[in-house]
Amino acid sequence: MEKALSGIRVLDMTHVQAGPTCSQLMAFLGADVIKLEPPTGDVTRKQLQDVPDADSLYFTMLNCNKRSITVNLKNPMGKEVFSDLLKSCDVVMENFGPGVLDRLGFGWERVHEINPRIVMASIKGFGNEGPYANFKAYENVAQAMGGSMSTTGAFDAPPMATGAQIGDSGTGVHLMAGILAALIQRERTDKGQFVECAMMDCVMNLCRVKFRDHQRIERGPLPEYSIQKFEDFAPRAGNDSGGGQLGNAVPCKPGGPNDYLYVVVQEHVWKALAKRMGGDELAEDPRFIDINVRRKNQPEMWRIIGEFASKHTKWELMEILNEIDVPCGPIMSTDDLVRDTHVALREMVVQVPHPERGEFLNVGCPIKLSDSPVEVERSPLLGEHTDDILKEVLGYENEHIQHLRESGAFAKQPPKIEKYHELRA
Repeated sequence: MEKALSGIRVLDMTHVQAGPTCSQLMAFLGADVIKLEPPTGDVTRKQLQDVPDADSLYFTMLNCNKRSITVNLKNPMGKEVFSDLLKSCDVVMENFGPGVLDRLGFGWERVHEINPRIVMASIKGFGNEGPYANFKAYENVAQAMGGSMSTTGAFDAPPMATGAQIGDSGTGVHLMAGILAALIQRERTDKGQFVECAMMDCVMNLCRVKFRDHQRIERGPLPEYSIQKFEDFAPRAGNDSGGGQLGNAVPCKPGGPNDYLYVVVQEHVWKALAKRMGGDELAEDPRFIDINVRRKNQPEMWRIIGEFASKHTKWELMEILNEIDVPCGPIMSTDDLVRDTHVALREMVVQVPHPERGEFLNVGCPIKLSDSPVEVERSPLLGEHTDDILKEVLGYENEHIQHLRESGAFAKQPPKIEKYHELRA
């Protein structure tokens, strides 16, 4: 079936999470994603294994709908294969440490020379230049340095990382936007370009409302926060909404770790909510009569809402509040989500068969296109499609493939260069 990105071929050299997130979304939307791995494979194939001798969920959940080829880029014949692949692809993606591709002889200038139309997409922790360029970055390092951790957590508690992988997966989504923009521009210019996303930069972009608040502090208090003790930076504020409307997570029965409902108290729903909780007396209480005084009396307002909530489960309370149009949502655990009918209906958790580990659950594609439906297919085994790619994409004959194999182009063993050249002569 023709899909949104049908006809786009991506050579994906990325590993771990950020790059594979990007390339998997592109594969979901129809791109032919060739995962180019070293003979040892993506490091996450063996990380956090829960089934012996099978690819880990860390790998399988980030590499669906791709094909795998193994190439030894330190081998002269492997470099030849890589060069040919560059000529046949629209996009090449990498997230190696700074300078790695240059040392292998495939920096941007060389890649652009090999294929002037190719888009080269790069993920780095801090970009390719600047004082931090050579620093190593991981998910929580990016959250720490991009402003997320300083603004997450309780006001009087240590900085906290968010469970959402905004440093890795968030950067991957940003990178896909950059790649697609470069491909659209190529339609006008017939020329590829270099696309870069730094994890720190992308976390900062996702924290933009905190930079809004940073600037507002200079002009006075931030009344939407339940705490009113500010220094010269945007504060941690627990579960305060931090927006124009007041919001917070209220505890429900039976009092488990995720028995909470997040409630947003909009100005126009307060009277209906107050009447439901305490009748006309609460609805007309001068402490809560409008949003300005409610902001000043937030702790007491949330105490009253919490007392009402404690008599209901989060699901019961959600139903009650939805009847009076109060925006709310239960704190959903991973177990809640994998069992949820709405999530299943939207195909956001799907079961995927795998030849080594059996069925596993995978998060579906969050991008829904009416004419490009997504069918999630399993991740590839290491090097599973090497011969297919060499034949279909590069047009190599069986004899040539065998020669390359004997030269060590796809394996870890030392190359037999002399024999290769004898066979090619």
